[in-house]
Amino acid sequence: MKKLLFILIIVLAFGLRFWRLDSYPAFNADEAAIGYNAYSLIKTGMDEHGNSWPIHFQSFNDYKPGLYFYTVIPFVKLLGLNEWAVRIPGAFAGVLTVLVLYYLTLEIFKKYLNIKENENLALITSGMLAISPWHIHFSRGGWEVNLATFFIVLGTWLFIKFINTREKAYYLILSFFSFILSLYTYHAARIVVPLLGLGLLVIYFRDLFVKKNLKVIIISLSVSFLLLIPLILDFTKGAVSSRVTGVGLFADPGPLSRIEEQRTEHGDFRSLPAKLIHNKVVNYGLAFMDNWGEHFHGLFLFLSGDDIQRNKVPETGEMYLTDILFLAVGIIVLIKRFKEKPIKLIFYWLIIAPMAAALTFQSPHALRAQNMVIPLTIISSLGLLTIIGLITKNKNKIIRILLLVLISVATILGFLRYEHMYWVHMAKEYPYSSQYGLKELVTYVNENKDKYKNIVVTDRYDQPYILFLFYTKYDPLTFQKNHTLTARDGYGFSTVKNFDKYHFLSIKYDEMRPIYPNSLLVGTPEEISNEANIVKEIYGSNSFKYFRIVAN
Repeated sequence: MKKLLFILIIVLAFGLRFWRLDSYPAFNADEAAIGYNAYSLIKTGMDEHGNSWPIHFQSFNDYKPGLYFYTVIPFVKLLGLNEWAVRIPGAFAGVLTVLVLYYLTLEIFKKYLNIKENENLALITSGMLAISPWHIHFSRGGWEVNLATFFIVLGTWLFIKFINTREKAYYLILSFFSFILSLYTYHAARIVVPLLGLGLLVIYFRDLFVKKNLKVIIISLSVSFLLLIPLILDFTKGAVSSRVTGVGLFADPGPLSRIEEQRTEHGDFRSLPAKLIHNKVVNYGLAFMDNWGEHFHGLFLFLSGDDIQRNKVPETGEMYLTDILFLAVGIIVLIKRFKEKPIKLIFYWLIIAPMAAALTFQSPHALRAQNMVIPLTIISSLGLLTIIGLITKNKNKIIRILLLVLISVATILGFLRYEHMYWVHMAKEYPYSSQYGLKELVTYVNENKDKYKNIVVTDRYDQPYILFLFYTKYDPLTFQKNHTLTARDGYGFSTVKNFDKYHFLSIKYDEMRPIYPNSLLVGTPEEISNEANIVKEIYGSNSFKYFRIVAN
């Protein structure tokens, strides 16, 4: 029965992540960059800008970690350049994370729960991750973070597996290897993984550092160091590290302004007390703590989620409302058993999970803190298992049934409401959360481009050039030789304004008419008035009007 239930959980996880994966939500520029760069590597051995097999992809001058790009290559090769090819690795990693979390839970509590309780907890944990809003959201797209989270969970499981078996050295070697893969996948992992690794070493120090393990530890560390050398060398390049500093906490001038304001409120702003109390260490430290704490706020976790629309679903937190009860009970259970190593690990993981996100000036940030879903799910599942255990001990059969039905109904209703908000409301309430309408636009333009000398497209929406490259399957070698990246904007991004007959500009219709004769002008409804010679209006799959096309 339990095996069947486990299979059903995996099937459910698969369905929730793969259903209409190619079309919903709309494909965005970051995903198109991953796909087109993979396509470019297949065709030319270089990325879109002519860099040969890079570790970080230059892309929009944001230098994305490259491992996800490389996982996409075989799918582009097999399926062609399309949405499926880019999104399958992320969705599959999501399903695998549900699978591995089951075994991680079994391994963590192996010595601390009886077999029946441990199996039940593992089933509940994998089931809750399968339907987790936080995890589903970032599994349905080309999100590098989801692959990084998988590697983190896999690495942790392999580490604990080695601790429990002690005889199979390859578990530790594979654990280190998995953690390193996460470092090549996503920036935030480069903060979380070293901290998590340190915690594992401290918590399981006596189990790990025994005489017979020294050889495999040395081998694992040596292999890890060798594998890290390319990443370290690449990160010393100023262009690669600039992305981190661009979104880092110190890029926020707010704490500096606050220092000046606070010091001027002293009688002598140059006095020693003013400098000791109001300085960068204190103010940026407070900003970090505030950012870190935001990830534990009830609004973020249970009601409204991330502030960035692309990272959220309307009126939905990162977890379900029922998780408030489950988490509360789970935390109580953990506190009572805090001396046990698994409990220390879960608490420690929860504490460090949002630290990478807290080191940036955008908080709370569901994307950068996504690994936080793992300890939260384990705690919530432990709370649910405890509640079920208390209910089943009740001697009144009717009360037992009613309470179990109440919990089941509340959980199912929360899940169904999330699915409803995701599929029915998200694209309509957040019409600019992804790039709806771009595929439809490129399809129309590509069918009619030979009739016109120039195609002038609004740059109102994020990086339109890469979506044109992606959907037209434009020859990478030609593009590499004939394009220029702009200087970085205020957010640290660059773009391409022109390639071939395509121009991506702010549309000023009246000014452009004499400049671009025999051209298609594509603008937003705000940029092109009703009086223009509109030949086509472009709607997204969410029925929202995004573009007007004028034959000039």
